[in-house]
Amino acid sequence: MIQNKENEKLFDVVGVGNAIVDVIAEVEESFVEKQNLIKGSMSLISAERSAEMYEVMPAGTEMAGGSAANTMVGIAQLGGSASYIGKISDDHLGQVFREGMLKAEVNFSCDMDEDLPTGRCLIQVTPDAQRTMSTFLGVSAYLSSEDINQELVASSKLLYCEGYLWDTDDSKRAIRKAMKISKASNRKVALALSDTFCVERHREDWLGLLEEFVDYIFCNEKEICALYMTKDLDEAIEKVSKNVDVAFITLGARGSVVVKDSKKIEIDAFPVKGVVDSTGAGDIFASGVIFGMSRKLPFDKCAEIGSRMASEVITSLGPRIEKDPKKIVERLL
Repeated sequence: MIQNKENEKLFDVVGVGNAIVDVIAEVEESFVEKQNLIKGSMSLISAERSAEMYEVMPAGTEMAGGSAANTMVGIAQLGGSASYIGKISDDHLGQVFREGMLKAEVNFSCDMDEDLPTGRCLIQVTPDAQRTMSTFLGVSAYLSSEDINQELVASSKLLYCEGYLWDTDDSKRAIRKAMKISKASNRKVALALSDTFCVERHREDWLGLLEEFVDYIFCNEKEICALYMTKDLDEAIEKVSKNVDVAFITLGARGSVVVKDSKKIEIDAFPVKGVVDSTGAGDIFASGVIFGMSRKLPFDKCAEIGSRMASEVITSLGPRIEKDPKKIVERLL
């Protein structure tokens, strides 16, 4: 059990999310079509469907993944202190996940389960660098309020929750508990919208969360517009500025936007010679932003760090930066 002294902040951030092993493979467009996948989306699939796809997809890279986990790894790579709460099983992929987080120096709080397999995300990367994800949540979907370490959440400066986790009642209760603990401890709360399909499924719940708990929101242009049911980004920006303290909105090759106090700060994208894979770009953008915030930098500078990190991760396969992230962002610090 973590010893928590009064007002002690043991971690810059604690992430809560679906603990999933990413299996990433490069495929042709025909594979996506043949498998009846919705290109560029994340779809939840059954254990049977997951096994079938795993058999027919090309050999891929396996690594600890899941949106919030990717963000925590990025923060740790930059030199920040990160912790993670998720649920895995005592199986091969569970071991892959645990070893991956240990190697990344992310503190991992999780009880092992033996009844259901560890979750996995089968990621198909097409030649245009677009990623299509098919996710079997496995035991990760059963993260419960009992899995939330109260002392860990209370002693972390920021709580970061991924929207993907909001698909089961158990996980909803877990997130609400974590958010209540964080706010009661005078900490900050961030929510990542994760995917437009998630937004469509949970719009009303999430609007309520923004009003009650959330200080920072992370999303892309499509997600924020879906949340407020508009095709006009400026309209969505005006509405979100009334719900949260700061919104970080990624715009792909057009950079990103920081929204604070109804003011919009545009951040240019860093030039990229060749995009290989967009997997994890949003997650790694968030890691740069959160690291910047942990160093008390201005929000626009935080977004610049996020953009620099995102521009690097898309030049290789998977949600990890191959070069030393500290050197990549050092001039921005």
